[in-house]
Amino acid sequence: MPNPPWIRAVALATTALLLISLPTGCSDDDSGDEDLTVQELSWEDCPAPSQAQGGGGSPSPLPDDGTWQCATMKAPLDWDDPKGDTIGIELIRVKAGDQNRRIGSLIFNFGGPGSSGVFTLPSFGDTYDKLRTRYDLVSFDPRGVGRSEPVLCANDQHLDAFFQQDATPEDAVERAEMLESIKEFNDACEENSEEMLPHVRTTDAARDLDLMRQVLGDDKLHYFGISYGTELGGVYAHLFPKNVGRAVFDAVVDPTENPEQGSLTQARGFQLALDNFAADCVSKAEACPIGDTAQDVKDRIAKLLKDLDSKPIQGIFPRDLTQTAATSGILQSLYKKDYWQLLTQGLVLAYEGDGGTLMQLADLSHGRKENGEYSNIIPANLSVNCSDDAPRYTAEYAERRLPEFRAASNLFGDSFAWSLLSCTDWPVAGAADHPDVSAPGSAPILVVGNTGDPATPYQGARRMVESLGKGVGVELTYKGQGHGAYNSKNRCVQDAVNGYLLDGKVPAAGTVCS
Repeated sequence: MPNPPWIRAVALATTALLLISLPTGCSDDDSGDEDLTVQELSWEDCPAPSQAQGGGGSPSPLPDDGTWQCATMKAPLDWDDPKGDTIGIELIRVKAGDQNRRIGSLIFNFGGPGSSGVFTLPSFGDTYDKLRTRYDLVSFDPRGVGRSEPVLCANDQHLDAFFQQDATPEDAVERAEMLESIKEFNDACEENSEEMLPHVRTTDAARDLDLMRQVLGDDKLHYFGISYGTELGGVYAHLFPKNVGRAVFDAVVDPTENPEQGSLTQARGFQLALDNFAADCVSKAEACPIGDTAQDVKDRIAKLLKDLDSKPIQGIFPRDLTQTAATSGILQSLYKKDYWQLLTQGLVLAYEGDGGTLMQLADLSHGRKENGEYSNIIPANLSVNCSDDAPRYTAEYAERRLPEFRAASNLFGDSFAWSLLSCTDWPVAGAADHPDVSAPGSAPILVVGNTGDPATPYQGARRMVESLGKGVGVELTYKGQGHGAYNSKNRCVQDAVNGYLLDGKVPAAGTVCS
């Protein structure tokens, strides 16, 4: 799943950040004569995930002797100097079950930006079993993520404070504190990851993908991109249209929007998801425990957040549940309909003074484990977004935009509007207003949009199809809820995707699944 832009606003500390010293991990040996496209990968049993990847135990084997293996691919630190220093890109794979009918590698990117594919792919268990019959399933930590030279900023203690603070300033003093904390956080990222920050753009990751294709021995890139992974896939198709094989984009990022437009679209998307959640709660035979009508549900949530702004409640000791943390938890729960019952339970407890469940949801959003350790998903998310996005907004501009954001979502609008400041003091200039994904000459790309998706609203799929160009994007609509379509386990969606990836059968444009 991606991290929505409001996380940028949440990630603002009011206290001084403790900088941590880390090795760069980059190789300065003379690699000028090395052809990285013919390097041989050394596949071994996967170690337990690092803290930056998300921690936990080594991935469990899959049925039918499906064993996870990991390897490190060398890639140029700077693609403008491909014969210079190299970095390591961490890969994970499980081999195809039917080697006699193997098509090749199917490479996954699960979004963020900042999600560790090495951590995420095994967590889906048997979700992709049908695809594994004929593909080696492969994923990776993009540069700056997990074990691929991770961007790191502050230590865990300060990240705790970071995600508690007020992300919606209401006066000049609070705005000044927020701007100062943005600068402190961004300075910390530069202090600890200065060498990597100029080299984590989506165009860099796309070039890594093409190198990966060659190193894995594939003539074409077969690809499954989810959320931000659709943007990465679109940029790849633009740069290497003739190398695109069978590709699927699910939970599609709108490639035509600048950061402000994207934040406004997400505010509307999460408001729609909240509306659907409230209507669902009161539609059941049993009484809804958090309101008598859908509007009552939303009004009570708004009151809770307003009260928390001045008086936090008990969260997970020693942390209290602040307004910002509660907003994070609510937004996280709107990503999947499966979380709606947990959100209901969390709200019931919060109304009684116990914010533990909402804080657990917020921790999930921020990459925090129960032991207090954070993955690097938030620093990686910021570093990619701020390096990709050229606009730099001011506090005065964000304040002027508040009315339109509030019209989009009276509950979430302020958070998304103030998130525009996240890149204001970023040490690396952004590349463009929005990505170029035009891909004339590419093979067909199946583009799947979900009408109830809060994080990548439905219209993004149509705009991706239009931007890819005539004869490239093929649109498939899923009338559902939550972020993404394939992992909803809707049979119609999965049959269409599997039919294309396994058999090359392109669904009719405009196919609708419900």
